[in-house]
Amino acid sequence: MVQVEPLLAFKDNYIWYVSCNKNKVAAVVDPGDANTVLARLNQNQHDLEAILVTHHHWDHTDGILALKEHFPNAVVYGPANSPYEHIDVRLREGDSVELPYLSLNVIETPGHTLDHVCYVANDMLFCGDTLFHGGCGRLFEGTATQMWQSLQKLARLPDHTKVFCTHEYTLANLEFALKAEPDNPLLIEAQKAALNRRAKHQPTLPTDIKTQKGINPFLRAQLTQLKDHIPVEYQTEKNQPEAIFLALRLWKNHA
Repeated sequence: MVQVEPLLAFKDNYIWYVSCNKNKVAAVVDPGDANTVLARLNQNQHDLEAILVTHHHWDHTDGILALKEHFPNAVVYGPANSPYEHIDVRLREGDSVELPYLSLNVIETPGHTLDHVCYVANDMLFCGDTLFHGGCGRLFEGTATQMWQSLQKLARLPDHTKVFCTHEYTLANLEFALKAEPDNPLLIEAQKAALNRRAKHQPTLPTDIKTQKGINPFLRAQLTQLKDHIPVEYQTEKNQPEAIFLALRLWKNHA
């Protein structure tokens, strides 16, 4: 049976540790720090067989070389167009990663960065910095249209798909989302649940696609009523989802 657990790194990063006790092996997603991964591998007596990279940012890749020193046979999978040099198998949309206990399909999701990809396995989505609980990544390299299209790919996944993103940004994201959609009852309940979990020092993740389609303003930019609460300095006269998405993203950048 596949198990997925978050390993906390830095202030608010999650490295996802995907393991199978029967095989005594594990894979990790976006290991920005090696020490926390090595500690868990040692504790579980697992062999590291795969490292999955969603994009090239340092807080998702800086632990890779140290992990390879300890586990030289571990294969590093990542985006075909990534500037990160230490990828063994470069992947494009439609490719798959075949592990003994799990098959993951690759979705290209440019926006946060141009090389961003996500990995989908059964009912699990490892989405890096593309989709967050209640939010999405900043547009460091891509355009608003690219990011909107990438998010729509993820929104088309089955509702029950669990969302494993790589930052604990949920409370700040939901606070902003309530400014954009203050009367959304699903959003109000989501904030209460997240506050309760954080009060207990528990992760707010994973969430799921159904929840995000109901509360995440960046997945709901097709709703023109979201414009009503956008401050005038970020307003747009256009009603296209990409334009509303960009207005929301600019607002969130300065919130």
